Amino acid sequence: MHGRSGIVSASFLGTLSPDVEEALQEIMTSRSFAKGTILFQQGTPASGIYLVESGTVRVLLPTAQNQNQLLDVVGAGSILGLSECMAGESYRVTTEADGQVDALFITGKEFSEFLNSHQEFCMQVVRLLSENLHTLYHKFRGISAHPGRPRHRPPNQQMNWD
Repeated sequence: MHGRSGIVSASFLGTLSPDVEEALQEIMTSRSFAKGTILFQQGTPASGIYLVESGTVRVLLPTAQNQNQLLDVVGAGSILGLSECMAGESYRVTTEADGQVDALFITGKEFSEFLNSHQEFCMQVVRLLSENLHTLYHKFRGISAHPGRPRHRPPNQQMNWD
C-alpha cells in the first residue's frame, strides 16, 4: 500500500462504504499541474493532502547546495502530505509534477473534520500511517546495517530527522 519512499497508496478508497466514499468525494477538489509545477514545497505549512489520480510526481529533498535530491517518483494512487497534514507540521519534502498530473486535494481542516466524523475511514488512515512507519523503520535498519557505511552511531544516539 505504499511507494518506495513511504508515500501511502490511495487504493484503500475502494474499500470504503458507499456513504463514506460519497462524503469524501464532497470535500475533494480536482487540481491539474503542468510538468515542473510544484505541488508543495518543503518547509511550507501543510495545507492539505493530494491524491494523485494520473501522471507522476517527483518527490524531492532540497540539499544544502540548493539542489534537489530525488527521493522517489510516485504515480496514480499515491497520497502526498498525509503525515505532515495529520501532525499539523510543515511539508518535509518538495513535490513536483514530472509531466501532466491530475490530483485530488483535501484541505487539512476538512480532512481533520472528516476523520472526526467517520471512524471507519479514520482507522484506515491510522493503519496506513502505521504501515508507512513500519516500512521506513525497516528501510532505516537496512541502511544502518550496511557494512560500507563510514560512521556507525551508538544505539543510544538519537538520529536527527529534521
